[in-house]
Amino acid sequence: MIRLRIHLTDWPHRALVLTDTPRPNCPCCGGEGGHAYDYGDESGEYAGTEWDPCHCWDETRRWTLLPLPRLPRRRTPATDPWGPGGYSDEPPF
Repeated sequence: MIRLRIHLTDWPHRALVLTDTPRPNCPCCGGEGGHAYDYGDESGEYAGTEWDPCHCWDETRRWTLLPLPRLPRRRTPATDPWGPGGYSDEPPF
């Protein structure tokens, strides 16, 4: 059974996608979709985290519903809020 949800993604392009979700009552992962565990290097220091996905869902199952455009950022000139044209030029009381 597929449990679908709408998700906003930014990579590789901005879009609304329909994705599968983990089974909420899965006895293996408890609805989290897999197991994360930390591992160390040969000296025993933390080296990263591995993720083992559960068999109850397929994290690659996704369909793009609506590609969204990337809007350019508005550039505002850097102004001094306490200078002329800002909030106030009088000292605080």
